[in-house]
Amino acid sequence: MVRTLSIHDIEDPRLAPYRNMRAQTGHLNDGVFVTEGPKVVERLLDSEIEVLSVLMPPEWLPDFEARLQACGRDLDLFVAPLATLDQLTGYNLYQGVLALGRVPRPCTLDSFAALPAPKLILALDGVGNSENTGTIIRTATALGVQALIAGETASHPYMRRSVRSSMGAVFRMPYFCATSLADTLRELRAMGFHCVAAHPHVEGRTLWQAEFTGDTCLVLGAEGNGIRPEVLAACSDTVALPMLAGVDSLNVASAAAVFLAEVRRQRCVR
Repeated sequence: MVRTLSIHDIEDPRLAPYRNMRAQTGHLNDGVFVTEGPKVVERLLDSEIEVLSVLMPPEWLPDFEARLQACGRDLDLFVAPLATLDQLTGYNLYQGVLALGRVPRPCTLDSFAALPAPKLILALDGVGNSENTGTIIRTATALGVQALIAGETASHPYMRRSVRSSMGAVFRMPYFCATSLADTLRELRAMGFHCVAAHPHVEGRTLWQAEFTGDTCLVLGAEGNGIRPEVLAACSDTVALPMLAGVDSLNVASAAAVFLAEVRRQRCVR
């Protein structure tokens, strides 16, 4: 049942997660996340993720009332003028449509064995910028990645900016949080995965020479330092994208798009 409630007091404790939107780590500690934007909120409502509440200005009600009633969820729908929502969140909202969801449980490493073959997993090492993480997830979903591994030094996929940058693609992406990415990659290799590190500092071994037709885990690292040495050592192959002199590396989200496009090309998926 959807309970429509007009906001009269921005100190209402039910609104606390929206009042603390910049405290992303605190949200994760509480097992919740805030998402923003009409399209992303629509995709959240269409997903299997638990939705706790939705918050919007009254002018958005005609666009959402039928969808909210049809989704059959038990949640609070808070309604207030956009100026009140700006005051509540502490910054200017463009459209003012927000939602609070429950962070889904991460999958287990064993569950990867049940993925359809040829399997494709993406692992992130040291990618700490949550907007990069979200953009990578959006690209990965479009190009056939079946699951994401967030290394111990990587941003969580359900940080608010990650969810927003993914445009809701994160809701369709199973994820695993590694306590040791190097150990996780060794386990994947034991399961038959070919673990390929995308690393700019490789002499003579290029992306076009890599083999991606079998079960694959593609590993991406942070900009600047790239993948940590212990993670590189745990991979079965290390390849680089050949670039013109003077360009050290690409933004990690751009690199993800290039590498995953090559994986898709090799697999001839149309």
